[in-house]
Amino acid sequence: GYSFGPNRFNSPVGTSNMELATDNAEGIDNPGIFGDAIARGNMNSRAIQNTAFYQTDKDFYNTPYKNIRRVNTILAKLPTTPFSTSTMKRIEGEVRFLRAWYYHYLIIAFGGVPIVKDTVYGINDVPDLPRSNYKDCVEYIVSELDKSASLLDGVVYVDADFGRATKGACLALKSRVLLYAASPLFNGGALTTDAALIPLISYPTADINLWKAAADAAEAVINLNIYALNENNTIRPGYGFYDLFLKRINTEYIFQYNRPTQKEFEAIYLPPSRSGSNVMRPTHNLAEAFPMRDGKPITESPLYDPSNPYANRDPRFDNSIIHNGMVYMSNNGTRTAVLTYQSAGSTIPNTSSDAYTPLNRFTGYFSRKMLDENLTNFGTPAGNTQRSWPLMRYAEILLNYAEAINETGETDKAYSKIIDLRKRAGILPGTDNQYGLKVNMSQTEMRELIRNERRIELAFEDQRWNDIRRWKILSTVFNGYNKVQIITRTGTNTYTYAVANSTRLLNYNENLHLLPIPLLEVAKMPKIIQNPGW
Repeated sequence: GYSFGPNRFNSPVGTSNMELATDNAEGIDNPGIFGDAIARGNMNSRAIQNTAFYQTDKDFYNTPYKNIRRVNTILAKLPTTPFSTSTMKRIEGEVRFLRAWYYHYLIIAFGGVPIVKDTVYGINDVPDLPRSNYKDCVEYIVSELDKSASLLDGVVYVDADFGRATKGACLALKSRVLLYAASPLFNGGALTTDAALIPLISYPTADINLWKAAADAAEAVINLNIYALNENNTIRPGYGFYDLFLKRINTEYIFQYNRPTQKEFEAIYLPPSRSGSNVMRPTHNLAEAFPMRDGKPITESPLYDPSNPYANRDPRFDNSIIHNGMVYMSNNGTRTAVLTYQSAGSTIPNTSSDAYTPLNRFTGYFSRKMLDENLTNFGTPAGNTQRSWPLMRYAEILLNYAEAINETGETDKAYSKIIDLRKRAGILPGTDNQYGLKVNMSQTEMRELIRNERRIELAFEDQRWNDIRRWKILSTVFNGYNKVQIITRTGTNTYTYAVANSTRLLNYNENLHLLPIPLLEVAKMPKIIQNPGW
C-alpha cells in the first residue's frame, strides 16, 4: 500500500514541512527539518544525504525506488497467485498507480530520473542506468496512469478498503503531472545551457500544447461527476471548507493518507496557550494574500479596515489561521481569546505564552487549518479524530483546470472554476455574481489571481514549494525576509498593527528550482548527470 508521501523531508507526523521553505510559514529553526534547511540555504548534494533527511522512511530519492522495486516484485509474481482474475486486475491497477505516484515525486524534485520499468533488481545490485529525459519520464508516468485507470474502472471501495487507489486518483495524478510538465520550469525553461542536461530536466522548447493536455486531463476528472466541493455555508460562512479536513470520507478527497485517531495535528500546530508545539507559524505574507469577504484584495476592498485587519475577511482566512483576538477552545473546555500582541509598549501587558517577542520567532499568527475547533486537552495527542491528510482533492483539480485553460488563451473558461471555489469558501457573490472577480480579465491578470487562489486554498498542504519552483518565481519569493505582524495593545479592545521582518533570511539560490541528486548516488552510478549548480 501507501508508505511514502507526506512523511518525506523529515516532516513531523507527515504534515506540511515544505511550507517552511516558502513565504507561507516560518519554522522553529530545526536543522533536521528539510524545509528549514532549504530556507536557510543549508542545502547541497552532501547535506541532502545527511541522516536527518537521508533515512529509511524519509529519503526522498531512494525510498521511491525501494517502493518501485516492491511494485515490480508484485507485478512479477501476481500471475502465479491464486487470486481471481478480477482481484488480480484490481491489484495490478493499484500498484501501477503507486509506481506512477513514486515517479511523480521524483521528477517534481529532480527532473528526469532513471526509469527501471518492470525490472526487479537485487538488493545489492547497482543499476548502470543514465537519467531518462524528462519528457520520457512524463510520458511513462502518463501511460502507467492510463493503464491503471482502465484496470480500476468500476472499482469501488468501502469500509476498511477506503483510501486505496481509484480510477479518479489515476486521472487526478495525471492532471497534476501534466500541469507541472506544462509549467515554465519544465516547459522549455531549463536553467542551464548544457545541451546534454537540458532534455534531462525539461522539454527543450516551450510548447503551448502541453497546457492543452493539462486542461484536458483536469477536465477528465471533472467529467467523472463523482467529486464535488464540500460546501456548507449554512452553519457559518465557509464551514464546508473547515469541516472538509475533519472527515476521512467526503465528496472532495480523491486520494488521502488516513491519519491515526489522535489529536496529533492539534498537539503540533496550536499555540503554546493551548499546549501546542507551534512548529509552523503562518507569515504575514500569507495573511495578506487572503482577500476580503467580497472577494476583493485588501488593497482594493472597501471592507478592509487597517485598524481592524482581521474583520470581514475571506472565511478561509479564519479557517486557516489563528490571529490575535480569535476566540478558540482552551484546555479547560472554555473558549477564550488567543492573544498574540507584544507586551513591550502595550498599555495592558500580555502575560499569555502566545505573546510576540523579538526572540521567540513568533509571527503573530498560528496555524488552524485541519484542526478540530472543539477538541480540548491538546497537550497529549490522545483523543478521537477521524482525519486524513489530503494528497489530492477536487479543489486542486479545479485549480489545475483554471490555470491550464488560461494559459491556452481561453481565459473566460477559468472563471467558473474559481467562482465554485469562492462560493464554497463563503465569499459573497456581489451584485454581479462574480464573487469578487474582475470581469474581462487579461490572461496575465487571471494568471496572478489563480496563483493567489491556489496559494490560499491549498495553504499548508505541501503545494506552495512545488508551485513557486515550477512557476519560476523563487527569485521573487526568496528575496529577503518573510513578514511578521507586530501588534501593540493601546486600550481594552484597541490595537495598533505594524509589519516587520522575521529573523530568518530566505536565501535565494537559482539551483533550488531542482534539488541535488545525493552525492552518494552520483558516485555509485557514473552515468547520472547532476542537476545544474550542484
